[in-house]
Amino acid sequence: MFLFDEAGFIQTQDLPPAELWYFFPFGYLLTILIETPILLIGLSTRISVAQKFFFGVWLTACTYPVVVLILPNLFFGMPRWQYLFVAETFAPLAECALFWAAFARGRELPTTDLLRSLAAIVAANLASFGIGEMLGHYEWLGWF
Repeated sequence: MFLFDEAGFIQTQDLPPAELWYFFPFGYLLTILIETPILLIGLSTRISVAQKFFFGVWLTACTYPVVVLILPNLFFGMPRWQYLFVAETFAPLAECALFWAAFARGRELPTTDLLRSLAAIVAANLASFGIGEMLGHYEWLGWF
């Protein structure tokens, strides 16, 4: 698989739990910096810019602790692809559900706008995953 099981860099799910806290703030900020511009462009035009910024920070705040602090402990020592499959499926699904519950449920958001917004959330998650994998592969994340 593409980069998933290469062991040339320290993999997040193989870090001791205490070290995950060192990675957490840096990774959270990096994730927001990657995902928010995609959400600014991709979310429905019916959503204000302020709301788009809010979603860029809030959606990641809801899922990032699970992906970086909880799931690595559950998958510690297991193959990286198993951790990635669960983490990278959980994050966009949970963020889409949160977006729908917070914004779309009970509002008259046209289906095309809803689908556009959900696709933007998935695209943002894919971008942060891909960039994170690239940074890790080329060891641009330092000791992470």
